[in-house]
Amino acid sequence: MNGDDEAVAASADPSLPLDWRFSQVFGERSAGEEVQEVDIISAIEFDHSGDHLATGDRGGRVVLFERTDAKNSSGARRDLEETDYPLRHPEFRYKTEFQSHDPEFDYLKSLEIEEKINKIRWCQTANGALFLLSTNDKTIKFWKVQDKKIKKICDINSDPSRAVGNGTIATSVNGGVPEANNSFIPGGISSLRLPVVTSHESSPVARCRRVYSHAHDYHINSISNNSDGETFISADDLRINLWNLEISNQSFNIVDVKPAKMEDLSEVITSAEFHPTHCNMLAYSSSKGSIRLIDLRQSALCDSHSKLFEEPEAAGPKSFFTEIIASVSDIKFAKEGRYLLSRDYMTLKLWDINMDSGPVATFQVHEYLKPKLCDLYENDSIFDKFECCISGNGLRAATGSYSNLFRVFGVSPGSTETATLEASRNPTRRHIPIPSRPSRALSSITRVVSRGSESSGVDGNSNALDYTTKLLHLAWHPNENSIACAAANSLYMYYA
Repeated sequence: MNGDDEAVAASADPSLPLDWRFSQVFGERSAGEEVQEVDIISAIEFDHSGDHLATGDRGGRVVLFERTDAKNSSGARRDLEETDYPLRHPEFRYKTEFQSHDPEFDYLKSLEIEEKINKIRWCQTANGALFLLSTNDKTIKFWKVQDKKIKKICDINSDPSRAVGNGTIATSVNGGVPEANNSFIPGGISSLRLPVVTSHESSPVARCRRVYSHAHDYHINSISNNSDGETFISADDLRINLWNLEISNQSFNIVDVKPAKMEDLSEVITSAEFHPTHCNMLAYSSSKGSIRLIDLRQSALCDSHSKLFEEPEAAGPKSFFTEIIASVSDIKFAKEGRYLLSRDYMTLKLWDINMDSGPVATFQVHEYLKPKLCDLYENDSIFDKFECCISGNGLRAATGSYSNLFRVFGVSPGSTETATLEASRNPTRRHIPIPSRPSRALSSITRVVSRGSESSGVDGNSNALDYTTKLLHLAWHPNENSIACAAANSLYMYYA
């Protein structure tokens, strides 16, 4: 069986391990090329259909890509199945870009506000237009991107060889443009030519619809739009605010963890996400490693949670780094909303919102870094915030690591699938097959499955890792096994 047959078989049987392949790269840098700080990608997000992809960078720009293979393919599913060649991999192309945020200065606090895009979230489309939210540390903006028809017109009295607008001069009704007469004054015009529309082209235009500002005293770390299509939340270290998309000058504070005295502050909010189907539910994580599920129907200010998810404390002494590495950097709901994925510094955890006794599965991302926590603390790498993503069918999850590596885990019950890939044109070049592992009993108390720590290879040697190249941002296509990830200023895409 060749590689294409294996890929088709894996897509037909979701339980089979996926064979990941390189699809595309945008902004690939050559060897030795210096990366500009403003070009580093800081946010990635697919829209709900998977036909559009947005990235934000540290320079405050948002770049949009659109899928092309879906538009080019035609015919019924049966016709495609009868072909004797594999389906083409998903292809995206550059659509447009716009400057979302600019650097600002808060004169009251004498604080510079950088333009870096922290998060991007797609909203519901309408009338062929795309809508999305983008935010930096302080300001959220609501954008509308729509194709506008542009008419190209030839200039008056211009020579056909010098016509602008990529068009040609149309001939007159009564027989065309008269030939040049050599008797006219040098430099003069032999005949009058009226402007003519030569072509109609569509060009995407981005317009800022609303600006939501002056609602956060601390840096915004999350935005999440609601399933009702009308509201969204924004979260900073101490508060979560609820907004209506149509009202930019008013928000409601629904979570406030700020103590009466700041010296009593013991934890901060690190991430927040709306439930994908229940508009009254949302979850937020904290720097202590806990996740709280709240119900907006309980009270206007949700000081109390409906459920608390945290891992039972391990027996034995705690180190200085225990609480630091327990901080949750990202949470994501699965598509159906029952499972919740969380990422802390060392692990990826899967939670069942119906079971708050502990995670149903724990995956070691880079367990081999534990002996080097002191070094990671000294160079501030221990505070890196890695994102996570989960597949549309909820069977797999992915998250990043150092040396531009990312890991894919099978999260379905009984799955042992793990893969370590590199953000490059050859994603498996540094991957060494995982050795067979001894069987282990499933704990009946916490029902936790832990795996991933047995992986070997270059990524298992902490001395070989490059801590300056880190894969923090990635996104999974909502309907297919396709992953987009950012390595500095380059956007890599893979499919299986």
